[in-house]
Amino acid sequence: MAATTAAPPRPSFLSRIAESRGLLSFGFMLPTVALLLVFLTYPLGLGVWLGFTDARIGRPGVFIGLENYEYLWDDSVFWLSVFNTLLYTVSASILKFALGLWLALLLNENLPFKSFFRAVVLLPWVVPTVLSAIAFWWIYDSQFSIISWALKQMGLIDHNINFLGDPQNARASVIAANVWRGIPFVAITLLAGLQTIPQSLYEAATLDGAGRWQLFRYVTLPLLTPIIAITMTFSVLFTFTDFQLIYVLTRGGPVNATHLMATLSFQRGISGGQLGEGAAIAVAMIPFLLGAILFSYFGLQRRRWQQGGGD
Repeated sequence: MAATTAAPPRPSFLSRIAESRGLLSFGFMLPTVALLLVFLTYPLGLGVWLGFTDARIGRPGVFIGLENYEYLWDDSVFWLSVFNTLLYTVSASILKFALGLWLALLLNENLPFKSFFRAVVLLPWVVPTVLSAIAFWWIYDSQFSIISWALKQMGLIDHNINFLGDPQNARASVIAANVWRGIPFVAITLLAGLQTIPQSLYEAATLDGAGRWQLFRYVTLPLLTPIIAITMTFSVLFTFTDFQLIYVLTRGGPVNATHLMATLSFQRGISGGQLGEGAAIAVAMIPFLLGAILFSYFGLQRRRWQQGGGD
């Protein structure tokens, strides 16, 4: 007799959906996607639309095409804010990277109380930006600055330094404040990357006669490059869009010397009531931000190459 076996029952449509990993992943991502659509995509789309209108506070405005951008093209204050933003971002990012990498390499050594120092390094980053800005505002005070007092006591100067009243001094002062706040983020992130590098690579290179510079140049730096790319991308984004620090310290002064694109957008759009013009300035920041994201993308491509993947 031929043995016959009954075919297993076909799973129902609902059971197949419940067992589908793709649909389950989509279900977990759905709340995040909804939040991004509400709090990111909609404001971005609204800002782009307002940039093409003459909207003001209390009045919706009408479509005017590229008039806001044509006006900004001939606006010297706007181009000064672009220059200030690029100078602020490039200078602060280079200093944060150099000092953050040095600090990360130092904290990666076998130092006494290493955990304590790592916690202390984070303090400038966790302190609210406004409180940091108020502290620097007192440090830079034209009459009671502790820096001016210390330099006068050492005989290096004979009068107080006008940190926030002189255009060049104001630019340097806000860059220094941003560097102080940003170094912990760069240092701790790069420190985490340093701890993922296998010690066996250093031991093998040392046996081959490599010195400290060769170890850094041929072992540490290549393996740390993807982390550097991602870290500096976030650092550039945070610096380029900085608002609170500048607004509390100088509000863009003196004579617009520290106006960034973010602060100028706020001044024109909110304080001045010209929502369309302020939105156009904010939209003009997008190409620069996309450039920073592409920088991170190429860093990730380098990591794929290091792991044996294709170009």
